[in-house]
Amino acid sequence: MKESTKNSNRNQYYLPLPPKSAYLPTSKDEMEALGWEQADIILFSGDAYVDHPSFGAAVIGRVLQSHGYKVAIVPQPNWRDDLRDFKKLGKPRLFFGVSAGAMDSMVNHYTANRRLRHDDAYTPGGKHGMRPDYPTIVYSRILKELYPDVPVIAGGIEASLRRVSHYDYWMDKLRPSILADSKADMIVYGMGEKPIVELAKRIENGTEIKDILDVPQTVVFSEETPSEADIVLNSFEECLKNKKSQSLNFRHIEEESNKIKGKVLWQKTNGRMIKINPMYPPMTTEEIDASFDLPYTRMPHPRYKGKHIPAYDMIRHSVNMHRGCFGGCAFCTISAHQGKFIASRSKRSIIDEVKKVCEMPDFKGYISDLGGPSANMYMMGGKDKNICAKCVRPSCLHPKPCPNLDNDHGALLDVYHSVDSLPKVKKSFIGSGVRYDLAMAPASNDKVAGNNKRYLTELITDHVSGRLKVAPEHTSDTVLDCMRKPSFSLFRKFKNLFDSVNKKAGLKQQLIPYFISSHPACREEDMAELAAITKELDFHLEQVQDFTPTPMTVATEIYYTGYHPYTGEKIFTARTEKEKLAQRQFFFWYKPDARQRIINSLHRLHREDLIRQIYGSNQVQRNYNRRKR
Repeated sequence: MKESTKNSNRNQYYLPLPPKSAYLPTSKDEMEALGWEQADIILFSGDAYVDHPSFGAAVIGRVLQSHGYKVAIVPQPNWRDDLRDFKKLGKPRLFFGVSAGAMDSMVNHYTANRRLRHDDAYTPGGKHGMRPDYPTIVYSRILKELYPDVPVIAGGIEASLRRVSHYDYWMDKLRPSILADSKADMIVYGMGEKPIVELAKRIENGTEIKDILDVPQTVVFSEETPSEADIVLNSFEECLKNKKSQSLNFRHIEEESNKIKGKVLWQKTNGRMIKINPMYPPMTTEEIDASFDLPYTRMPHPRYKGKHIPAYDMIRHSVNMHRGCFGGCAFCTISAHQGKFIASRSKRSIIDEVKKVCEMPDFKGYISDLGGPSANMYMMGGKDKNICAKCVRPSCLHPKPCPNLDNDHGALLDVYHSVDSLPKVKKSFIGSGVRYDLAMAPASNDKVAGNNKRYLTELITDHVSGRLKVAPEHTSDTVLDCMRKPSFSLFRKFKNLFDSVNKKAGLKQQLIPYFISSHPACREEDMAELAAITKELDFHLEQVQDFTPTPMTVATEIYYTGYHPYTGEKIFTARTEKEKLAQRQFFFWYKPDARQRIINSLHRLHREDLIRQIYGSNQVQRNYNRRKR
């Protein structure tokens, strides 16, 4: 009886919800209630439908709706039965849109050890199995078989990061552009508001999808001849034969993705030429405001009857302030999808959204996150935009912060202060990752230096819920250089600052560092040293992970090819499960069941000095006596 009451209360958590008419329709009945006989555009998504600006399908639907189009959405269609979910809304007037969801489906489904996960954060109740592997491919093929004359345009993270030949860790092989595998007519990559509206207009005006070849951020098959200004990549077939060819391709792909005005890329695949049009310039503040200011209900659709959607639980009281990231971390896909140039919302737009959060029925006064891809890049960029226009650096922070970078945290502080002054806000937290190296980088003048120092102090005293999570990622400078992250010595300085600010404020907060094992350039000995260093700093690590190769990152290209795309240098990477476990064990030096395994490994590595550092000198003698016996 108690359990029944508990579940009943959980089902009330999202209630009261807005009426179905406030959402994009998801059924024929909902379309008819709006007076529609036919939708203009029907979106298929691998995620549950949450009408929130953090969910891509909702954003695309609302943007198209704001331009006058009738948009319906089919969330998590059943692909195993008679395909009724793919037929229930009929044919759209213009096109189908397909997205695997907010994550690559294989990251969603499998662990770093390729083991099946048992839950799905983007599904009601966290239920696993509501989407197939590679939904972009599965959904698109089904739609083309059922409606061969209706254009299918695929987008979202999965399609975006698989737009050219790419290594697939879960199949352990190189795969062609997802355009070739999916049977879709076109791929939209990156943040899709601008290209999808342009495509809708052209299709509505009578242009056939096969003739739309020049829209930025699209990937198409084309019979055109590349111009002299374009870049022709090594073909998919050449990359299959020679891994170095794939490595050489990647540098072009990353550099062109991170330019304000990139070049057209071409890649021959299965005898046809695939054309990858460059990105749109970064969105202006007015453009990004227009997207975030749309009439989202910010709630899951009533069809879920109050069931929890874990991914929504995490962000329902959060606000995203900007897009893009200029950190350029080797293992991260953000710049490949959103670009390295920051598109920031106006303070007015952010405050308006915070006020909407304040009116939610379950809001208790706490904003869970005022953030973005990296929490503290709001309103930042190059001081001289002409320099940025010529720049090909994938990171503005590595190997050293760019002297042209304006890292003034003043605008960010102004937003924090404005949010915290709202009557219904008790406190705002920063849940997104903070780049402490950005805030600690050299400032252009005393005013900026003062703002940055004040930012770090206020972050620690006013915006941490007892635990501040940051990502040094490793302790070895060799590994960190490959990761495009700063030296661990900077993390030590930040920890000293964190401890000092806490002491002065009379706080007892924790610093929680993230670390990665088995990243390219990381050897077992590097992990052993990480264990000794984190022990010295009195960290019992919690936030750790094995490196997982995901499409379109420098680290994945190194993992697959064995070479660094920029230097051609051969780089060691742990690949087997045995090698990965040998590295991972050092995270947990403090656990009794790991102790003897770690000591045995350190003897094998001839690092008795680390046994002494981690476990004490007596442990070395005890092991010596045991081995003699």
